[in-house]
This record gives sequence, C-alpha cells and structure tokens, in this order.
Amino acid sequence: MVRGAFIVALLIGTGSAVAAAEDLDSSYQNLQEALAKKDPVIVKKLAAQTAELAKQAACETAPQAADEQDGWKKRVAYAREVESYTEYALYAMAVQSDPAVLIDLMSTLEEQNPKSRYLDRGYGAYLVALSKTGAAAKVPQAAEKGLANFPDNPDLLLVMTNTALSRKQNDRALTYANRLVVALPKRAKPEGVAAADWDRQKNVSLGRGYWVAGVLSAEKGRFADVDKNLRAALPLIKGDDSMMGVALFHLGVANYQIGKATLDKARVLEGAKFSDEAAKINGPYAHQAWLNASLIRTDAAKMR
Repeated sequence: MVRGAFIVALLIGTGSAVAAAEDLDSSYQNLQEALAKKDPVIVKKLAAQTAELAKQAACETAPQAADEQDGWKKRVAYAREVESYTEYALYAMAVQSDPAVLIDLMSTLEEQNPKSRYLDRGYGAYLVALSKTGAAAKVPQAAEKGLANFPDNPDLLLVMTNTALSRKQNDRALTYANRLVVALPKRAKPEGVAAADWDRQKNVSLGRGYWVAGVLSAEKGRFADVDKNLRAALPLIKGDDSMMGVALFHLGVANYQIGKATLDKARVLEGAKFSDEAAKINGPYAHQAWLNASLIRTDAAKMR
C-alpha cells in the first residue's frame, strides 16, 4: 500500500484538506507499526481511528474542474485502501492472539464492517474461540448472523448443520449440509495454513456434510440422494465407525431399493454387499444390516 507522501502530493486545495490527509497517513503508519509490534490494544484503537479518517477522506466531494478529477479519484481510492487495511489489521492481530482477545478484535471488525472479506476468513477461528472461552452457547447465533453476509462460508455452514441436527431440525440440517458440500470444494486454502492441515480440515467437514445429507435423505426415502452423498462420504469418514456403520447401512437399503425399482440385479447385490459391511461394525445398525443382507440376497435370487 502506498505511503502518505502519495496522498499529500495529490492534494490541491485548502490547508485543512492537507492536514486531514496528513492525519490519515500518520494514523495509518502508526497502525502498521502497532501491528508489527503485535500490540492488540493499540491496534484496536488505531484501527477505529484510521477507519474513521479514511471514511471521511473517501467522502470528499468530487471537484467540478476536469483537471482535478484524476487527483480526486486517486485520493478516494487511497482512502478506501487504507480503510480496508484497518480491517486486515484487526483480523491479522486477532488470529495471532489468545481466544479472549481474538473474540474482542473479531467482534470489533464485525461492527466496523459486517461484510469484510477478512471477517469471512476469520469466522472459523472466531467460533472456536467462543467455545474455548465458555461461550459455546453463542456459537450458533454468531454463525447464523454471519451467514447473512457470507452464505457460502463453510465454517458457518458446518456449525449450522450440526446445530440443526442436534435440535432435530432435520429439514434445516439437510439444507445446510447440501449447501456445505457445494461451497467447501470452492473454498481456497486460507493464508498461513499448511496445505496438509487444510486438506485434513476440509475433508473432515466435507465428510460430515455428505454424511448428514445422505442420512437425512434416507429418512425421506430419497434413495438416489442417499447413494450419491454417502458414497462421497465413505473415503472421508474412514476410521470413524460411528459414522461408517450408519452410512453403510443406508447405502445397503438405498442400493437395494434402486435395484428393485430398476430391475437391476447387480445393484440389488451391491445393496447386500454394503449391508454385509455394515453388519461387521458394532453399533445399533449391525444386527439389522445382517438381516437385510440375507433378505436382499433372497430377493436377488428371484431376479433374472
């Protein structure tokens, strides 16, 4: 970002305008220094101060003279860049601070600009910090509020999927889960996160989304959706028997039903195979899966 001499040089006008530009640039430079020193108290104070000065500068009335238009456009653009930097400073300071400070700074950013792209990046850390400080009850409310401005944020969608599921709001949970599995593959790796860590985090969330979408589709008898979502979930939930047993059970039923409806014997037998695998996993579905496998094979034997 351009330093203060730039905007001062662009100014043509009253001494008060020059003074305002100097105030903005001084405050901006002090904010940069505070962030470099990792001083959250000063960063918070200067971010608010600098943002206010930048907003005032960005509202400068357009000049009538054509030869002054270019300078005015550059001054306004600079002011907006500085205002954006204040949002970045709050975010950058927040994500390297302890949970209580992180919450304070992210809340400040949310008040300053609830549509800030840096808020979108930081919501995941913000929600985790709320849980760590004993404010877990506030997480669903914060996530729902954030979704109003960031409808494709996967951290928010995952929280709302799990919240709706825990409250037995199955239609809402299914909607959020479907949105999650669409949004997450499009999400770029966050800055400062190792590629391996991002892949692991993404796969866990994606697996959860596919699993919820598949299981809740089973309750509605939407067997094609069950098959699509739970097949996608299998490699992502490997090692989690509590999820795997349920997924395999519903895949067994879904493939049996699809095979029967389409007179596809191979698909029916695939249902038996999934049921066999489900029966091997200890859990509430194991016995029924074992029974299903036997019944499915009996039906398959009657098919051509």
